[in-house]
Amino acid sequence: MAGLRDVVQGLAARPDVDAVVVLSSDGLPVDSAGRSGLDADAVAALAATFATGARRLGEAADCAPLSATVLEFEDRLAILRPLGSEGQLFVLATRATNIGPLLFDLRRQAPDLAKLL
Repeated sequence: MAGLRDVVQGLAARPDVDAVVVLSSDGLPVDSAGRSGLDADAVAALAATFATGARRLGEAADCAPLSATVLEFEDRLAILRPLGSEGQLFVLATRATNIGPLLFDLRRQAPDLAKLL
């Protein structure tokens, strides 16, 4: 199995991905890579806070556990996916990305990433 760094760099190398941040459940960056000048510390802290709020929203609405969140910004898409109870995967994608295949790949890789944390 590839190491965490290899997986993060592989995701960041996709032409439709600008940045990748793996963060701990308490909001600390574990690893990051990408083409944009992303502030991994700020993204990790805010993504962890957002994930907590999204999880609580799901619980209040009597939903099954959160599997992924997609945020659509004017110029990019942001995906936040839980990695077990230990962390989160944040992916910043280009606006033109075909989100379906990217979400499928992230769903497929999430269990392996969770094991690497």
